[in-house]
Amino acid sequence: METPNATWDAATSLTELDALCRTAGLEPLESISQKLQHADPGHYVGKGKLAEVKERAAMITADVIVTDDELSPRSQKTLEEELGLRVIDRTTLILDIFAQHARSHEGRVQVELAQYEFLLPRLVGRGGMLSRQGGGIGTRGPGETRLEFDRRRVRQRITALKHEIEDIREHRRRSAQRRRAQALPLAALVGYTNVGKSTLLTALTGSDAVAADAPFVTLDPLTRLMSLPGGQHVLVSDTVGFISKLPPTVVAAFRATLEELHDASVLIHVVDVTDPRAAECNAVVHDILRQLELNDKPMITVLNKVDALPGMREEIESANHDDPDTATADALASLEQPPDPDTVLVSARSGIGLETLRDRIAARIDAATPWLSARVPYDRTDLIDLFHRRGHPTRVEYGADGTEIEGRIPARFVERFRPFILHHEKAAGS
Repeated sequence: METPNATWDAATSLTELDALCRTAGLEPLESISQKLQHADPGHYVGKGKLAEVKERAAMITADVIVTDDELSPRSQKTLEEELGLRVIDRTTLILDIFAQHARSHEGRVQVELAQYEFLLPRLVGRGGMLSRQGGGIGTRGPGETRLEFDRRRVRQRITALKHEIEDIREHRRRSAQRRRAQALPLAALVGYTNVGKSTLLTALTGSDAVAADAPFVTLDPLTRLMSLPGGQHVLVSDTVGFISKLPPTVVAAFRATLEELHDASVLIHVVDVTDPRAAECNAVVHDILRQLELNDKPMITVLNKVDALPGMREEIESANHDDPDTATADALASLEQPPDPDTVLVSARSGIGLETLRDRIAARIDAATPWLSARVPYDRTDLIDLFHRRGHPTRVEYGADGTEIEGRIPARFVERFRPFILHHEKAAGS
């Protein structure tokens, strides 16, 4: 369905729906689209288009109809009655993919909650022909209909799952506290689904992140350690990919996971530079980040897969040899709509631009870390050791009164140096 407010045209959206269907295990046979001011409240499409869909479905012996938008319970019921086929919508499809790919207990709980919250309103009006449920354990007594029983069980399960989600959220808070105690900064990968975030995580950290050319391969967050130039360590976390028309129930269910992004020192927004929809995908990601109140976070935009651009690999490699910034500027000049200035061109598969990206991450983290110089007595070697382990010293000199050390160190350690501070500059934005 193409409406005036659609993110992109019907053909582009249906191409994405095709990929989603294949990921879910369906084999798309044919697609039909229609331009309307808004979806028909009863049949989703107009009556003439509905007749066309019914005719084509019979000719190609389709088993199921998939719509590119979320259907109301009424529309889904009406479509199934009119077409005589099972009808599933985009949200159901995405939830099914999530259910297939969730591996951890956390991921399964989040998907199950989203599924039940999506299912609950769709139980309404579907139980008129169901037999009445007799009394017994777990029911409210004789006279309760099966539909009422099903709805009550779903609500109970939703409540239980929300309690589990809250436990997950509390566990993540404790993990964040431990990470802050260790003073390890966090860089979080975000982006549209299937742009190469998992491949980039592997390239940056040497991890064994699972990557595949399909939407939503990564559901369970994966965090790995990365070394930056100068020896500093940073955690890099991969997150679930975003997508156009991402159901609110999914965003809500995965909020516990996505809350980790609030602890990130920097967000690394990965964009597939070869995707003709890159600008629209960029807008979708920024819109979801606004929903999560993350739009003010420091961000580095990474244009991935640059080696797939015609003639670009050689140009970038040549320029990178002399000046990485020149390579970026030259490549960006060839794009119709250059993104924000803090942009790095990379190829996660070939390694192009990774050192430049590490330098940018280090610069962003340094900008968010206080600058400190101190003269530490020789009997406080523990503080010098702490600065080397958790900070980024740039000068160390040994004098008559002690060791002078300066550089950047996480804010939580500044107080330990308070009696010996010579100069202290707070981090930008603090």
